[in-house]
Amino acid sequence: MSNLEKIVDAGRLAPSGMNRQPFEFIIITDPETISKLSIVQSFIKDASAIIAIVADEKQSKYWLEDVSASAENMLLAITALGYESCWVEGTLLRKEEEAKAILNVPADKRLVILLPIGKSLVAGSQAIKKSAGEMTHYEKYGQRQRP
Repeated sequence: MSNLEKIVDAGRLAPSGMNRQPFEFIIITDPETISKLSIVQSFIKDASAIIAIVADEKQSKYWLEDVSASAENMLLAITALGYESCWVEGTLLRKEEEAKAILNVPADKRLVILLPIGKSLVAGSQAIKKSAGEMTHYEKYGQRQRP
């Protein structure tokens, strides 16, 4: 199994409401297709591959949550395999019809998320995250110390 197939498998195994699994995946490695998809977000043109997540919103009323869980599983797999990615959604939704045409996604399906995959062009470019202490409360909001 290739690394891209391992990543998709992680997405496939994500939980979904009532196990409806309203998601499908498109693995994109063709540089020309990746270049065309850069209409959505210019930086994805540098990706080695893209995984597109397609949803069937008629299959489950929880499709958005299900797709999100699937994307998160894939992002974790991408990181575990030594690659980097970025969740591309907002700009995709504004260009969804154009991107669907590029990928031949049927009209009754939604093209919801693109996960560009590659190695960082800038060494040490990981975002700085807040500490757990800055984000964690105990029992009630504002309670920073464990009782």
